[in-house]
Amino acid sequence: MFKKILIANRGEIACRVIKTARRMGIATVAVYSDADGDALHVEMADEAVHIGPAPAAESYLVAEKIIAGCKETGAEAVHPGYGFLSERASFCEALEAEGIVFIGPKPKAIRAMGDKIESKKFANAAKVSTVPGFLGVIEDAGHAERIAGEIGYPVMIKASAGGGGKGMRIAWSEAEVRDGFERARSEAKSSFGDDRVFIEKYIVDPRHIEIQVLADAHGNALYLGERECSIQRRNQKVVEEAPSPFLDEATRRAMGEQSVALAKAVDYQSAGTVEFIVDRERNFYFLEMNTRLQVEHPVTELVTGIDLVEQMIRVAAGEKLTLTQADIKLNGWAVESRLYAEDPYRNFLPSIGRLTRYWPPAEGRSGDTVVRNDTGVYEGAEISMYYDPMVAKLCTFAPTRLQAIDAMSDALDGFVVDGIEHNVPFLAALMRHPRWREGRLSTGFIAEEYPEGFAPMEPTAEEAGILARVALSAHLVDTERRSHHLDRLRPATGQNKDWVVKIGDAYHALTAGDAVRSDWLPGEAVWRGTVGGRGVTAQLRPFLNGMRIDWQGLSVRTRVFTPRLAELDALMPVKLPPDTSKMLLCPMPGLVVSIAVSEGQEVKAGETLAVVEAMKMENVLRAERDLTVGSIKAKPGESLAVDAVIMEFA
Repeated sequence: MFKKILIANRGEIACRVIKTARRMGIATVAVYSDADGDALHVEMADEAVHIGPAPAAESYLVAEKIIAGCKETGAEAVHPGYGFLSERASFCEALEAEGIVFIGPKPKAIRAMGDKIESKKFANAAKVSTVPGFLGVIEDAGHAERIAGEIGYPVMIKASAGGGGKGMRIAWSEAEVRDGFERARSEAKSSFGDDRVFIEKYIVDPRHIEIQVLADAHGNALYLGERECSIQRRNQKVVEEAPSPFLDEATRRAMGEQSVALAKAVDYQSAGTVEFIVDRERNFYFLEMNTRLQVEHPVTELVTGIDLVEQMIRVAAGEKLTLTQADIKLNGWAVESRLYAEDPYRNFLPSIGRLTRYWPPAEGRSGDTVVRNDTGVYEGAEISMYYDPMVAKLCTFAPTRLQAIDAMSDALDGFVVDGIEHNVPFLAALMRHPRWREGRLSTGFIAEEYPEGFAPMEPTAEEAGILARVALSAHLVDTERRSHHLDRLRPATGQNKDWVVKIGDAYHALTAGDAVRSDWLPGEAVWRGTVGGRGVTAQLRPFLNGMRIDWQGLSVRTRVFTPRLAELDALMPVKLPPDTSKMLLCPMPGLVVSIAVSEGQEVKAGETLAVVEAMKMENVLRAERDLTVGSIKAKPGESLAVDAVIMEFA
């Protein structure tokens, strides 16, 4: 077994690998860029090596710097995690040339399966059912339009070396093919250093289901069940689960056996994932094989009890698998939510900044449920514009699917993140969505259920009653605390006294103490208790004379009044927000890639005004209506803060 390994990655996956290596008694080496000097993975590792500037192309994507780090520290092997160099056959070969073991498959398998174009060709030759598409070199946008016309719309344009939704576009017309081709190629080049793209038929209303495989160097291979990954936004997975609520045992077996056959055909050695799209009749079509550890691997670990990182390390060290297919049992249900630094109320645009508060829910087992949080950040850490916006992967496990979902809902309600915008409100709302809870999924779920984007939700009458009681409970505890602090006589705790709680513009009359139980203390961010016998976990954030409460995707501002003060409050004038209708504001912190218009130019609705890049994604800002450009306040190459004025309209 290895004595020391280097992790050629950052963030949560680097921390994840370090945890297993530490348990196995293996020393670890972290690598870090200028932006990651204080990162959690650097702190966790036994040693750390600086590898260059913040941009990934100058640090994490430079194979020579990784190899130099191995030589400097004496690391015998490299775990690549996912992304970056994890699917580069040339990196694997460069390591082998230096006598360093790559903890992953051999170059042959990476070349055959790791590249999306080559994997399609290989699968076609092996008579594996694939989605119709064009796998050759696409010369330019015009060539892409001709191909799309032959395949038939809609089509999907995908980066050959891509992953994580980067360099991917769906096109429904010639115009969208032309624009999507250029954007996909640009994103592919900046994210992966490879601008090749391919085009395939886009199957409407599919499920995305993948099979986890594991193989060694001695001819043994098996599958560890499936993961349902259909909840996606912009082709980026958001929520995953294992097993799938859709597959029956016969389909699971057929997909698993086909995946194992494919792995054996390329002499696969390590953990890998074979991805399929599955239609309504459970027909499945091979998409690609990811020759690395997947982001969503924890849900498989939770339902099988198998540590995939450990298995990867053991296989790379030459050990035989000690498991057989008969040993693989799927027990219970696991759900994973990806917590991203993005603003769900601004169409999920990236957010960067410092985590002023970061309090994940407690990990571990409680009864039949398990909470696990894979993360690479801590309170005070900086979310950088240079890398993927993932903050954490929150996982829950329980005997049944609905129990796992309910455990996830409660865990999200108690996950405190401040300093950046994040998607916890959206994830929390998703957990209570009827269609999600029923398992009626497709990759179009988010677009179909939130066609106008995710907007702040209004509480139902029942929910408003619960929120009002939580607000009153916190108010009474805080009032009592203040009274003791001022060394006055302890007042009555508000029992049998009438109060009014304002939520938004509505007023709710309450009597204190009615069926509310909690041990909450002033200053605590999370309120846990019962309201009318119902368990509630909510987050409380004070503001001037009030409290903001976040619960199950709801976010409301509350104020507690006596009845007379409530009457007076209703007479107060409402302050209106400033008018920004004649401005183009930067929707997130980012880099101005281009300005597409000039001062005095007349622009039609839908035309491009500017392109801003953040978190490796190019965001096209378009005109919402016909307008005339007045003055331009920003220029290409400039870094802007959120809501900075890019241009003003006449």
